[in-house]
Amino acid sequence: MGDKVREHPGAAGRARAADHPASVRNVVLVGHSGSGKTTLVEALALTAGAVNRAGRVEDGGTVSDYDDIEHRQQRSVQLSLVPVEWNGIKINILDTPGYADFVGELRAGLRAADAALFVVSAADGVDGSTRMVWEECAAVGMPRAIVITHLEAARADFTEMTRVCAEAFGADDPDAVLPLYLPLHGAPGPDGHAPVTGLVGLLTQKLFDYSTGERKESEPEPDQLPDIEEARNRLIEGVIAESEDETLMDRYLGGEQIDLKTLIEDLERAVARGAFFPVLAAAPAADGARQGLGTVELLELVTGGFPTPFEHPTPGVTTIDGRPREIKPCDTGGPLVAEVVKTASDPYVGRVSLVRVFSGTLRPDETVHVSGHGLADRGHEDHDVDEKIGALSTPFGKQQRPVTHVIAGDLACVAKLGRAETGDTLSGRDDPLLMEPWEMPDPLLPLAIEAHSKADEDKLSQGLARLVAEDPTMRLEQNPDTHQVVLWCLGEAHADVALERLRSRYGVQVDVVPHKVSLRETFAGRSAGRGRHVKQSGGHGQFAICEIEVEPLPGGSGIEFVDKVVGGAVPRQFIPSVEKGIRAQAVRGVAAGYQLVDVRVTLLDGKAHSVDSSDAAFQTAGALALREAAADAKIHLLEPVAEVSVLVGDDYVGAVMSDLSGRRGRVLGTEQTSGGRTLVKAEVPEFEIGRYAVDLRSLSHGTARFSRSYARHEPMPPQIAEKIREQAKEAS
Repeated sequence: MGDKVREHPGAAGRARAADHPASVRNVVLVGHSGSGKTTLVEALALTAGAVNRAGRVEDGGTVSDYDDIEHRQQRSVQLSLVPVEWNGIKINILDTPGYADFVGELRAGLRAADAALFVVSAADGVDGSTRMVWEECAAVGMPRAIVITHLEAARADFTEMTRVCAEAFGADDPDAVLPLYLPLHGAPGPDGHAPVTGLVGLLTQKLFDYSTGERKESEPEPDQLPDIEEARNRLIEGVIAESEDETLMDRYLGGEQIDLKTLIEDLERAVARGAFFPVLAAAPAADGARQGLGTVELLELVTGGFPTPFEHPTPGVTTIDGRPREIKPCDTGGPLVAEVVKTASDPYVGRVSLVRVFSGTLRPDETVHVSGHGLADRGHEDHDVDEKIGALSTPFGKQQRPVTHVIAGDLACVAKLGRAETGDTLSGRDDPLLMEPWEMPDPLLPLAIEAHSKADEDKLSQGLARLVAEDPTMRLEQNPDTHQVVLWCLGEAHADVALERLRSRYGVQVDVVPHKVSLRETFAGRSAGRGRHVKQSGGHGQFAICEIEVEPLPGGSGIEFVDKVVGGAVPRQFIPSVEKGIRAQAVRGVAAGYQLVDVRVTLLDGKAHSVDSSDAAFQTAGALALREAAADAKIHLLEPVAEVSVLVGDDYVGAVMSDLSGRRGRVLGTEQTSGGRTLVKAEVPEFEIGRYAVDLRSLSHGTARFSRSYARHEPMPPQIAEKIREQAKEAS
């Protein structure tokens, strides 16, 4: 690993179907937008021989040909798989978006991978969201390494960035975050900046010069050794501290020279079990060069230090009826258990599913069982169906290279799974199983949409269904109160991509309209009303009179109807008609067109006609009576109030609480949590948090997250309620 020099595979090194799980490494790249993840993937692919010097794959296209939307937006918006081969090991590189709106793609990448490379820009440092992902990986024990990019930037300092990474990622043990190499600098340019031209291996004390575009190994000059001695000693101590050989530290402190082979083996074991987190440097190859700075060292780390799929515990598996099922990790001969980690639509081959196989072997043209994932609340209905899969392939940019099979531990694309959605489980038809779903962030930004034309209206339902099938972080709602179609997204960029995909991929043009909040109405006090519906126009007429009393009830009571008619003033058969008319009018509202709730309506008296009274007449009279009672009463407009919990860094607690108060929120309390964070709990009117997902991200520099749940409806302030009533009058 790292300092071990092996034969470069050259252009012959291309992705293939793995023959054994031990020859697979699944690695996810994590880092903020602009940190250089995709550029790093391209550099690794070039060094591994998967692309030529022009950055093109052998059969056309480039490694970064992922999505037309990505090209237009100039940023990654989806998870991408780039398989390369190095020293007989197949490396599945999962490139994830760095923008917070696409954290669902990141979570899918974490699920599919066995280790993570955290890409940190020397120009930008470590942001809060990257720290949060590091903590997520730490919680599940995922092995990690750090790659520092953009060393060509002005004032870039590898030593300082290593210190920043140790501070950000090594809270429990800063000595577990240490560099394996130090950069070598060339002659300073006119601006005084000395470019990084190579690396020095701290364990082997060998120089690796990349200045010619080919990695060349040499011995250091005697005057260079003192400069690396301190960093080397600290690295050795850090490796020995994590060694499984408890005698090694005593021997080292006693003056014994620990041999290089032992140090490298201990380093690899410590990295694989997530106890040591090496820091490396990498840069893309210069024009015409074959290898980018540090790419060989990085590939050696991945193949030598990162775990095999055997070391990745299988996520929880149950039978369809919920009984636990024991599945051996990476058993190629075991029952088929695979998971759809991403779903995409290809204009030529239809739906394509990126699948991680955890057990068994997947082969083309076999029938598998597709089990639903329990996200019905987001528009993803549970399902259990058998489907015949199509061709299996491994992707590279826009190319799909056929493979004959996919073993446990490997990833591949599956064609023609028409019913499978992201997060679904694929298993044997005769042994259907279900994997425990991974955690998905809640979409909290509402996007209300309408079809642009009649033609779009006909295609909208199907387009939305396909859209949410691809993206489980999106929730589709058809609000029964406001009658709006609402896409709940993670942020503005997420919403923009959803609209663009509807337009370009599914041919549906939609208009974005203001999102409506589900208001309610109720009586502020007692009131009475008389409904008189008397018409005579030849033949049978219409005759119904009823008198009611309305009084408010506690929140959540709904509509209560009480019959207190005496003496048969309203015949018994028409009393249900009065109630039906009152309830229908309550749904339509009595003041501003919002549903009436939390009142008791008492029928006191009335009159009927032996010939002209009817069910319809008394329904109308009941509605008229309720409207008359409302006209003489004070009506409260009720707005929904949400319980909001905000998890935020201590530095931003004051700003968050002040912002919540400015939104008419009531802070209920705070609770200190681990990692220097505070949980702020508040109740906030939903009118005030429509864009809170966007505003909170800005307020906390992307470090806070929040959840919300419905608490109750309560009266709006009079001045706001009056505005709502005026708007309702103008719209009517």
